[in-house]
Amino acid sequence: MRTIRITASGNRWDWAATAGVALALAASAAAGSVPTLAECLEGADFIANAAIARENGISRAAFLERLEDDLQLIHAFPAELRWFAKDDEDERFLHAEAATVFDAPATPEDHRRTFLRACFARLEV
Repeated sequence: MRTIRITASGNRWDWAATAGVALALAASAAAGSVPTLAECLEGADFIANAAIARENGISRAAFLERLEDDLQLIHAFPAELRWFAKDDEDERFLHAEAATVFDAPATPEDHRRTFLRACFARLEV
């Protein structure tokens, strides 16, 4: 599994990692709103990194705006080539989990665990 590192520096934000996550074209065998185990693990890393970004000063609005921009950008790719957000339900799930990082601050590890529980519940659908 590839580790994604997101850093914030003052008011400047390094979005290369976020764009890399959003545009990762690791094709998935799963379709629609049932993520793979790998996607759940990678999504958990993304959410933990969102918490790290929050701790480093990124605002809720800035983070979610960039996430929304990235989600729009990946619409150019077929659903089967997208990382995690294959449809509107996936996008809402990822957005809501990212918003929770800012709305109910906890440690990155706590956010990772919470995300994994929610994502694993989607595997059982």
